[in-house]
Amino acid sequence: MLADRRRVVVDRVRPTVQCGEFAAKATVHLPLRVGATLVLDGHDPVLAWVWYGKGAAVPITEAAGPPRGWREVRLEPLGNDLYSAWLALPSPGGWAFAVGGVPDQYGAWLRDVRIRFEAGQDIEVELQEGAAIARRQLDHGGWRDADRRAMAALASAIADPGPPLKRVRTAERGAAVALMRRTADRSRATVAGAFPLWVDRERAGMSAWYEMFPRSEGAEPPRSGTFRTAMRRLPAIAQMGFNVVYLPPVHPIGTTFRKGRNNSLEWLPGDPGSPWAIGGSEGGHDSVHPELGTIADFDAFVAAANRAGVEVALDYALQCSPDHPWVRQHPKWFRHRVDGSIRYAENPPKRYQDIYPFDFDSDDATNLWKALRDVMFFWIEHGVRIFRVDNPHTKPFRFWQWLIGELHRSHPDVLLLAEAFTRPAVMQHLAKIGFSQSYTYFTWRNSKWELGEYLKELSQTEQTDYFRPNFWVNTPDILHATLQRGGPSAFRLRAVLAAITCPSWGMYAGYELIENTAVREGSEEYMDSEKYQLKPRNWDQPQSLAPFIARLNEIRLRHHAAVAQLDTLRLHHIGSEAMLCVSRASVAHDDVLLLVANLDPFTSQEATTWLDLEALGIAADRPFEARDELTGATFMWQGPANYVRLDPSVQPAHILHLRQQ
Repeated sequence: MLADRRRVVVDRVRPTVQCGEFAAKATVHLPLRVGATLVLDGHDPVLAWVWYGKGAAVPITEAAGPPRGWREVRLEPLGNDLYSAWLALPSPGGWAFAVGGVPDQYGAWLRDVRIRFEAGQDIEVELQEGAAIARRQLDHGGWRDADRRAMAALASAIADPGPPLKRVRTAERGAAVALMRRTADRSRATVAGAFPLWVDRERAGMSAWYEMFPRSEGAEPPRSGTFRTAMRRLPAIAQMGFNVVYLPPVHPIGTTFRKGRNNSLEWLPGDPGSPWAIGGSEGGHDSVHPELGTIADFDAFVAAANRAGVEVALDYALQCSPDHPWVRQHPKWFRHRVDGSIRYAENPPKRYQDIYPFDFDSDDATNLWKALRDVMFFWIEHGVRIFRVDNPHTKPFRFWQWLIGELHRSHPDVLLLAEAFTRPAVMQHLAKIGFSQSYTYFTWRNSKWELGEYLKELSQTEQTDYFRPNFWVNTPDILHATLQRGGPSAFRLRAVLAAITCPSWGMYAGYELIENTAVREGSEEYMDSEKYQLKPRNWDQPQSLAPFIARLNEIRLRHHAAVAQLDTLRLHHIGSEAMLCVSRASVAHDDVLLLVANLDPFTSQEATTWLDLEALGIAADRPFEARDELTGATFMWQGPANYVRLDPSVQPAHILHLRQQ
């Protein structure tokens, strides 16, 4: 301790997850903010930087320096001892970074000598001290010849007799300051890290999902649709702007305790059963339902999706029907009752007799875990690189950590969406241990206060380091009361909110047709749910929202830099409790969107905004253009106060592209 001459304290480094226990998340080419608090005694500024590169997050000291091939970026001061920089990571995989700082001796001297000069003081001695700083850095050695010559010339120019102002200006030149920062003595630097990062491909950071049941496409009940008939739907999905098509389980479905229509405990001939009751005489998790076709037909579906510019995501549900081959082959993989029978899934008072959960702590758990991993590897070999994981919160965290580690080593491009509507800490921990994206509470956030608080939580807290939200407007299990009662205006509104406020969003098929009938009052389940029956649709209905949804996804694509950057999201004041005002912006503020939404699907609302112009990169004394990306209408605004009026029967929101004149 007595010999420790380091003066800078590095604190609150971000992005980090539990002090580096887990990897923070980043996305290829999407700007990543690295920041820290760097505290120094006295009044000297801090010279701060971040080192980053591919590889393991091993402790780094200044004496050792960063690993070979790592890069350095300066951390810029933000005030109040906060420092920040933006990184662009070019490839997926494991990365790491470290933050370092030393007292900025040259910067402190430069600041003080300018103050003294402007105060009319004699600064000759101070100028000689500045020249001495440059000579000391030169004497440290190890510099490139060009830097050595530049430091020698700088020292000479500061020390040589001449007008003081000229010598100060020489010392202040950008090239001189950069040189002295680059060659500063770092032998007494404080370095924190390295901290792990996991960098995903771009679709992890921004995506638009569409969920479909292939058995319904081309179906003529009781005859099921097939992968081949479902392929016909892919161009329309792509035309709406979705880049991920998510399929529920496509495996054989058991018949024991099969569920009938509307989740009935009695099923009739022709009822196809729930796809989540996986496994039958035809096979298990590595088989396809024979009514859908063959594995070759599945491969053809994946290829057709790729040609359309859409990526296939497959459900990964770790459960079995009583008819699954594993039930007979590996009875130890399941929990048993005292009478010897296998325990089916329960969520008291609900019972799911058609499903057996796995026993992850069984005596044969090692083989179970490997078998579940191999299921995922099987579908990866058939072109699937995205999985929607069913109820991951009901399986052990340690299993997911192991499985994700296996995936990262062999298939770093694979993405996992966690379907976990549960306690916040559980959802967050799943994200920490490596799930690429997460379902959210968006469906149940409908008022201005609920939406505002939730958006702030997701964009302005440490959750941005690891939690990638995905806003779903509906699912086969979730038809919120807002949609049941709000009519087409509510459907348009919720689509706008999901698509513009979140980098990733999704919808279940039928949303565009405004399907809004619940099985009963007070329920969020659909009447005639597609989970339990074939549901062919007429996609050419005149009231379809498909053109509107296509427009939303086109806006997202055109303003990718603004929509994908979640941590630049800001809420702005608007004088109505029925209206929400949110901005999305790129890091450089060269692409700025302002969403003004009427949250009341029944009544026109009007109000005046009070915009945070600094957050928008807009000057208060100059007019700016606000072009509505939904309608093409253009407004000229100036200052923070601007009037808006929205009739939900005509337009639920403005999506305004702001440009300073």
